[in-house]
Amino acid sequence: MSTLKCGDVEIEDTFAEMFEMWVSRVLITAENEKWAVRAAESAVGFASSIIGSPAEAGIERLVPPEETPDGRVGILIHVYHRTRSDLKRQMIARIGQCVMTCPTTAVFDALEGTARKLKVGRSLRYFGDGFQKLDELYGRKMWRIPVMEGEFLVENSFGVKKGVAGGNFFIMARDLKSCLAAAEAAVEAIKRNVKGVIMPFPGGICRSGSKVGSLKYKIPASTNHLYCPKLRGVVADSRVPEGVNTIYEIVINGLSLEEVKAAMAEGVRAAIKVPGVIRISAGNYGGKLGPFKIYLRDLL
Repeated sequence: MSTLKCGDVEIEDTFAEMFEMWVSRVLITAENEKWAVRAAESAVGFASSIIGSPAEAGIERLVPPEETPDGRVGILIHVYHRTRSDLKRQMIARIGQCVMTCPTTAVFDALEGTARKLKVGRSLRYFGDGFQKLDELYGRKMWRIPVMEGEFLVENSFGVKKGVAGGNFFIMARDLKSCLAAAEAAVEAIKRNVKGVIMPFPGGICRSGSKVGSLKYKIPASTNHLYCPKLRGVVADSRVPEGVNTIYEIVINGLSLEEVKAAMAEGVRAAIKVPGVIRISAGNYGGKLGPFKIYLRDLL
């Protein structure tokens, strides 16, 4: 595969392949940042990849009090799924089990203006056992659900739209230390400079990139053997360059293709500045997985 040069780093002339998923964007507010973050981290747990998780989800960013409906610190999360009905079930489960149970939280729709809505708060109201009330608060229809702390406030319905999932790039480096530093730099740059995206894997970094299906077993996905450094001398078609001993993948989901592309560009630019990075690549399936493509050469 041909490559381009960006300083000392090679950029493969390839593309990341993406697909559509339904997404909702949720704003969680709390008495302070600690409880907002804890609620969000709990709500997006076990949601790294739809291959094996019940959803894909992640934290977008913190929101200052002056930008939230109730004037408290907030945090934005995204939840993605293949169908609207499955997404609604995941929203109900994650907000009901992980946010309603968390001290001081309230929950608002953060994807306004969409044609379709998921009546998540309307479903959660039943926890109030008949004592719940629908009220107009902060210019929104909010359910007031009595709980032992006082009241849990949740918006009646949440916007839903088709988002973009599977944006990605690979960081190839000479050793684990330099590759991890580059991956961390990429994640921090994306979080700092791009809105409307999440990175669903732990800390935004995936060490076990996968391919569709398996060479040997009847399972939906298996290790991406072409990019495993330990298999460079084992498989004839290995795509691991000489000198590369660690590869990390950064996976990005977003509200739009433009936001995913901006995130990939920020991440790649940050990663190639770290000494020890040898090459940047991306994962695709020859255009068979999804309709969206982002070419690495367009990010430079």
